[in-house]
Amino acid sequence: MYDADLFGVRNPANGEIGYCCVMGNLGEHFALGVYLGPEGLATYLQIQSGVFEPPDITALLIQKCLMASYEDRDFLEQPDRALIKELGLKFKGRNAWPLFRSYRPGYHPWFVTDTEARFLTIALQQAVDVALRLKEDPQLLTPPRQGRYLVRVSEQRADGPHWSDQWLAPVPIKPEAVAIPRPDELRVQRIKKTITARQGAWEADYFRAPTPIQEHKGERPYYPYMSLWVDRPSGFIMHTDMTPAPEYRAAFQNQFLDLLEQARFLPKELYVKQPEVLALLASIAAQLGIKLKSARSLPMLDEAHNSVFSYFQGS
Repeated sequence: MYDADLFGVRNPANGEIGYCCVMGNLGEHFALGVYLGPEGLATYLQIQSGVFEPPDITALLIQKCLMASYEDRDFLEQPDRALIKELGLKFKGRNAWPLFRSYRPGYHPWFVTDTEARFLTIALQQAVDVALRLKEDPQLLTPPRQGRYLVRVSEQRADGPHWSDQWLAPVPIKPEAVAIPRPDELRVQRIKKTITARQGAWEADYFRAPTPIQEHKGERPYYPYMSLWVDRPSGFIMHTDMTPAPEYRAAFQNQFLDLLEQARFLPKELYVKQPEVLALLASIAAQLGIKLKSARSLPMLDEAHNSVFSYFQGS
């Protein structure tokens, strides 16, 4: 099987479909990936499209999936090895040690919960069923029409669950409602009255930091948002900061106001790339008479971004 041979398993507990792919045909990474719901499927398709290239860690940060993989012993952490020992199991050699991980957008891969372990167990069992049948029938996963996936669905009967195949289309993804916080109006007006000098152009953006933060022992580490403010002509990094995910939008607005107060001048132009960044800064820029421009690329900021990532990754 190839990792493009996708099939689904519906979770009997909550009805969510996990879209499964078997990895390892190229002899590099041996695993079953279970991409959860339409959001998980969308991230799988993004990764398969090849839009992310190393050292871009975006593919890691957007995944919503469960993973059962076979690794070298050194890849396991102490809790993994302790559990194997407690169960009295023994493994030896390369790509022989089972590793189970949960991937959530914005979070570091982490140990599976009880609920996740139950569904991953079911997905592994159904993957065996599908794989053996695909070996006999290479057309098993060929959809009768575009946009459908073979999904294993269970029905509870008196003698236990009975599994069958259904060809199902993914449910539409519900768009996330993005709430743009109101900037500190008094502070904006104070800046407008006291800072009148104007010069130059800036570039601004934010993204997930390349290294995770674990605030408390045992908690799942997360990747904070990192902001960058760069002088467009020179590439000089004017400000950078990291913020936890729940607060990053308001923090980004406040960082802009902080920077204006520290610089004691306003940029004539401010270039951004993401629509959300544009929305966050639109009100402030309009009130202060700063030309806010959307750009396809931010050359100076991208260069600073790569430099910051190289620093964090020690290269």
